[in-house]
Amino acid sequence: MSDLLWGDVNDFFDPDEMGALPDVRVPDASVVDWQAVLDLISESGWKCQYSEGDVVMPVPRAQAVLSRPPDAEFADLRVWPVAGILAIFSFYTSEEINFDVDLRELQGQERLDVFCGFLRAIGRRLGKSVLMDPQGDAGHPVLAFDVEGDRVVLLAEPPVR
Repeated sequence: MSDLLWGDVNDFFDPDEMGALPDVRVPDASVVDWQAVLDLISESGWKCQYSEGDVVMPVPRAQAVLSRPPDAEFADLRVWPVAGILAIFSFYTSEEINFDVDLRELQGQERLDVFCGFLRAIGRRLGKSVLMDPQGDAGHPVLAFDVEGDRVVLLAEPPVR
């Protein structure tokens, strides 16, 4: 059974209206939470690629990547829960887990179900909400993994057209 129905949420997945790269985040995180996400990625068998600048390297422990000096090369982790859907995790701070997805890759019920499953897996592992904000509009989530309901839920009304 789907958490969300495409017909109910497709307005929130319109790249022209919402921006192509919404911000997905887990607030009130810690280094332990980051490590739990890295472990989940490894255990799930999702394809991934960690890089610092242009250098691809093995995925480090969360403590190592989050304690790098401020002037170090930018670090990111690209994760493909399935072929054709990419999540890019950025290690800005230990206090918030954040990643981007491309709405152009999340069109239709099947892709929405994969995305919801990805959010559910992260939220369940951490026991925390996973929020999606429109691109550049942090703090105004439109959907989230709800820990108590154990499902992804819509938090906003579709935009008026």
